[in-house]
Amino acid sequence: MIQRKMTSCSILLLALACSPQGPAQPTGDAIWFEGARLIVGDGSAPIENSAFLVENGVFTLVGRQGDAEPPDGAVRVDLTGKTVIPALIDAHNHIGLTNVRDGTNSKDHYTRENLVDHLERSAYHGISVSMSLGLEYDEELAFQLREEVIPNAALFRTSGRGIAATPMAGPTSDYRLGIPRGAMTEAEGRAAVQELSANNVELIKIWVDGRGGRVPKVQPNVYRAIIDEAHSNGMRVAAHVGTSTALEDAKDLLRAGIDGFAHTVRDRDVDEEYITLIRQNPEVWTIPNLPGNPLMMEELPWLSATLPPAEIEKLRGQIARRAAAGPPGPNDQFQLQCRNLRRNHDAGMIIGLGTDSGVSVAWTAHTELRDMVMC
Repeated sequence: MIQRKMTSCSILLLALACSPQGPAQPTGDAIWFEGARLIVGDGSAPIENSAFLVENGVFTLVGRQGDAEPPDGAVRVDLTGKTVIPALIDAHNHIGLTNVRDGTNSKDHYTRENLVDHLERSAYHGISVSMSLGLEYDEELAFQLREEVIPNAALFRTSGRGIAATPMAGPTSDYRLGIPRGAMTEAEGRAAVQELSANNVELIKIWVDGRGGRVPKVQPNVYRAIIDEAHSNGMRVAAHVGTSTALEDAKDLLRAGIDGFAHTVRDRDVDEEYITLIRQNPEVWTIPNLPGNPLMMEELPWLSATLPPAEIEKLRGQIARRAAAGPPGPNDQFQLQCRNLRRNHDAGMIIGLGTDSGVSVAWTAHTELRDMVMC
């Protein structure tokens, strides 16, 4: 049955093809798409052999092919053999610090030109909104870009510069260190929240991670003050937990009222105490950012349209080395986080999509979806 829809094209729709080029984009006022397997995104079953009409930038008809005919003069686009899904939201990334063309990472890359390049790559890969969590080297630029709609680019959202224990600790060779605000005391934590609130930030990122002992991590009394101050100002807090004491940190953060996690637990299998806390806090969410199940050689062609040849060769080498090493063991990081994601899901935890991408921009949303489904 054809259903009439009045849905803004700001939702977008992405046609996933076997090659990145896909069909040519028509420019008429009425465009009739037909033949695709359509996932509407409202929880209903996929529509096989779908038909949908876009008129003047609005989806006005959605249904099955053959149940209605296109209006006179409509441009027809055949999507047979393809799947169409709603555009994606990447709820955790760190764009702007990598030059994709030459593979270098630097604070100097954080420019409007490079950010827009990353947002255009995101739109190409079907991402309509890109949420950058906490590593905004030029915060003024980030807040300016947050207010803009750029043609052929994803919308940019940001939590501003997040909060770590100290902004300056750690080796200077790590281009990411030194960007977040520092908070070693409760007063500093509250002051950082107030500063972000004044800039209309809605979600705060905190790092409860000692980076293997290289840096101090936000202490429990400080993150309790941050969470309390944020909630008092109508803001939410997402925590990055590390890889050595993540389970215990996550449990205490749940007791402290955290709103979400920018990673799943990564140091060991979650226990029953953690699961009980998840069930007691049904509004808490996680963006698992799985560490990456290996690509297959046959997946490289669809990346060649946006990645430089050197990056493709690097990926090819990674695939070959993984194949030579054989199947991973149960303590492999992917296997561990996969089990923990499944337990979060079974406990009813809200699961979000995020890539934690910075070096690999946009395309990893699709491998992340693949891996989440597998887990």
